[in-house]
Amino acid sequence: MHHKSPLRLAAPVAVLALALTACGDGAGEDAGPKSAAGPEAPASPPRAASGGDVATGEAVTGKVAEEPGEVTYEVVARKVDVGTEAEAAGAVADAADAKGKVPAVAHVAYTHRGGPALTGGSEVHDATAVFADGQRGAVLVGAPDDAPGCEDPYDVKSWRQGERHVFCETYLIPSDATSVEVHWSEEDGGPWVWKFPRA
Repeated sequence: MHHKSPLRLAAPVAVLALALTACGDGAGEDAGPKSAAGPEAPASPPRAASGGDVATGEAVTGKVAEEPGEVTYEVVARKVDVGTEAEAAGAVADAADAKGKVPAVAHVAYTHRGGPALTGGSEVHDATAVFADGQRGAVLVGAPDDAPGCEDPYDVKSWRQGERHVFCETYLIPSDATSVEVHWSEEDGGPWVWKFPRA
């Protein structure tokens, strides 16, 4: 599992502004964030092995120990929306913490493929992290999960086979990064890595 090192957030209003612009509402003086993924590609059949580079739109499968028992998930990183330095500065309590950084919002789809139905929260998204040029970003703890296209994982209380949910992770990455990566690992497995070149 990845351990997320939190940054302190500013007032909730600043975080909400970050989430809305980072997911592409395009409001304000800025032209809005640029998606590092381009058009969303349909998921291809999932791989079976654990860990390694994954093509854009390619799904993988992995097992996660959940409270009712082990669940097999299909996972695919759909896109990463990259914001601006101004948005990053407005999202933290001390703007100096975000100097030279931009927010990156990873949209990851998880489909329950096998195992018991869940009647509480899931642990599947805890193993997701955003990297830039091979270095792990800094997670923004408390960033809203209900931005456009994102669900709050803590609101999902029932999850049966065949059902899919899209959770988002918001990280700060260097503004000059040339590649954004989404990492996800199953239990005791190496990370799967989706790379999204920046325009």
